[in-house]
Amino acid sequence: MARSGAPVKPRIAQAKAVKPIRTLKKAKSHRVRNVICGFLAGILSIAALLGTVSHILPAEIQAWPYVPIIVSLVPWFAILAVIALVCGIVSKRTMSVLLAIAAIALQVWWQYPFFYNETKLPRAAIAAVSGASANTQDDYARLMTCNVFKGRADAQEIVDVVRSERVEVLALQETTDAFVDELNKAGIGDLLPYAQVASSDGVYGNGLWSASPLGDPADDDVDSSASFMPGGTVSFNGGATQVRFVSVHTTSPTNDYWQQWKRSLDELAKLRFDTSRRYVFMGDFNATYDHTPFRNILGNRFSDASRQAGEGLKFSWPANVDYVPSFAGIDHIVLDSGMQAGQVRTVKVDGSDHKALLAIVRVG
Repeated sequence: MARSGAPVKPRIAQAKAVKPIRTLKKAKSHRVRNVICGFLAGILSIAALLGTVSHILPAEIQAWPYVPIIVSLVPWFAILAVIALVCGIVSKRTMSVLLAIAAIALQVWWQYPFFYNETKLPRAAIAAVSGASANTQDDYARLMTCNVFKGRADAQEIVDVVRSERVEVLALQETTDAFVDELNKAGIGDLLPYAQVASSDGVYGNGLWSASPLGDPADDDVDSSASFMPGGTVSFNGGATQVRFVSVHTTSPTNDYWQQWKRSLDELAKLRFDTSRRYVFMGDFNATYDHTPFRNILGNRFSDASRQAGEGLKFSWPANVDYVPSFAGIDHIVLDSGMQAGQVRTVKVDGSDHKALLAIVRVG
């Protein structure tokens, strides 16, 4: 209690610090950013992980409606995973970060072999296919396959690629009689004079062209429900190496054909058990490496040339849509055990919805 007469000191109220308007707006914008990033992190991390693990789904599930299409996009889910990871870090969403890391780790594990391979083709392989013309008198072959889109591809352009790349064996799919006539007029016979073309419906067919005679030619080596897949045996290195080539075209995974798509791949997979021949399958498999039915074709015997070469993913479809890059690697060159591939690349061909796929292969 104050003494009587003593001066009383006035109490001064302490004013609360007022945050600047700029600081308030900044804090609010951070909250909005975190909410948006958190939402994206959650959605994209789940989508990325689910899309990535579709790689290991059983073949029966991958044949469910629309699932083959999702599986064909597996490599692209890595982009979603990276975006989810960044958004998760920004918004501090631990679970989303973990899911994104899991998706990225799986992508690296599965896709790494496409980008690195210690075993490379020797320089002799490059020299062997660099002569003035195709040469089958060695154990190295330049191979090419292309779906010509119901005969709409530019036949002259295909012949030009065959000539410039010194292709020794060519496989084409979705040929027509008119297209084969155009191919002959463009001079394919001067480069690859031996051919076997077959059609199961009399309209669209598949074919093989070779620089040397096709031994034991057949209209259909697969007994496929999808199409006639013609085959022929090519001799290399003076006949010391015999390789059976097959032009492949399986059923496309579309409405009402999901199970037929799987069946056509399963039919091709049966050739794993034919040990009487050494095979090379070239063509439009309508499946990527991420599809279980395609990997069932490979088994422990065959290998995909693109993956074996370790030179990156080779996307071949679609090739005729403006402003849309090729995003699915459904065209393949599949090699028997003991063969080795290198210099695998795609080439755009006018008029086709597929890019051509080329490779140098040591067949002996």
